[in-house]
Amino acid sequence: MFERQLIYDLFEAYYGARQHKRNTCNQLRFEIEYERNLFAMWERILKRTYKIKNSIAFIVNEPVKREIFAADFSDRVVHHLIYNYINPILDAQFTADSYSCRAGKGTHYGVARMVQQLKECSVDYTQDCYVMKLDIQGYFMSINKHLLCEKLQAMLNPVRYTPFNEQESSLCWNDCFDFDLLWWLMDKVIWNEPTQSCIIKGQLSDWEGLPPSKSLFHTKPDCGLPIGNLTSQLFSNVYLHDFDCYVKEELEVEYYGRYVDDFVIMHHSKAFLLDALEKIKRYLFEKSGLVLHPNKIYLQHYSKGFSFLGVYIKPHRCYIGKRTRKKFLATVRASDEKETEKDETGWSRKKMIKVRNSLNSYLGIMKHYDTYRLRRKVLVEKAHEFFKYGYLDGSIHKYSIYKKNLKRK
Repeated sequence: MFERQLIYDLFEAYYGARQHKRNTCNQLRFEIEYERNLFAMWERILKRTYKIKNSIAFIVNEPVKREIFAADFSDRVVHHLIYNYINPILDAQFTADSYSCRAGKGTHYGVARMVQQLKECSVDYTQDCYVMKLDIQGYFMSINKHLLCEKLQAMLNPVRYTPFNEQESSLCWNDCFDFDLLWWLMDKVIWNEPTQSCIIKGQLSDWEGLPPSKSLFHTKPDCGLPIGNLTSQLFSNVYLHDFDCYVKEELEVEYYGRYVDDFVIMHHSKAFLLDALEKIKRYLFEKSGLVLHPNKIYLQHYSKGFSFLGVYIKPHRCYIGKRTRKKFLATVRASDEKETEKDETGWSRKKMIKVRNSLNSYLGIMKHYDTYRLRRKVLVEKAHEFFKYGYLDGSIHKYSIYKKNLKRK
């Protein structure tokens, strides 16, 4: 019974893995004979002969310098398979204020929750309250795999897990589910060492300036998860779930939110937050082997505002962060300066679509926050090159290309 269901689940995982990856060489190579590849993978999983392929290691410099290990597409399918199996069980147990890698609880939700909590903690901005923002140093590289497995077992144990209501009863493991096979797959992913057989994309000099605490090549034994895998994002939530519960239940913190390793605590007493800081340091180190970043401890009166998830939150208003603002200005400037893909008649259709997509990606973010003046000043009050080929809507939320220009080559 489970063998038949597994092949359906693999196809579902494949369709999820290929989203936003349709134009990559790795995905296209798999898609040429995807049915044969999926059935071969199904057979290898059932026989427990599945092996993880080489990852591609490279450095990205935006928004910050970071090491990425991109898994082979076939391994991404397995990551999605694991995610689809265990996420419903895990997500039902996560606290409401853990925002990373959760459907319906992304960055915009996290910002909205912080705005709501700030308003409640300060009693509609009429009473004193303080905001403490903390960050864990080298979080993904510090995750201990032994502890991670223990925490996963505690949350996924089919005997211990009891649904809170009838709607969640379907999330329990059924009798035909091969839980041992799932654990075998997760062990393969968790204990895989991508550094031992990775393909370096770029040059070794790209790693210059990257702190050792942000590289898998410098982790302690049995520690570290590769940034870039779907499972790593989910496991990072599992690893700090007990910490979320500790803050909410043991420290009795009412106003709290976390996105991966960034978390914010609000309280009307500054002394309470300072005391909580020492308890948090001790708990993270003793229970999870984690250390707070000494240079990223922020404690201020709420009127000063604070940054979270790329947004600067202040009483009554939210602004986009300096980094997003800088990249938005650079995108607008680049659309005017670049003369590539332009002939005697003007921009090509490809160039117009590229500029439109770039502008709308930022406008889609900025429309959620107090950025009307910025959008008007940057986009409307100057004669940009892109106005020859399209227009902005009245609220400056979207840039569209004139239909006649879309007929160009």
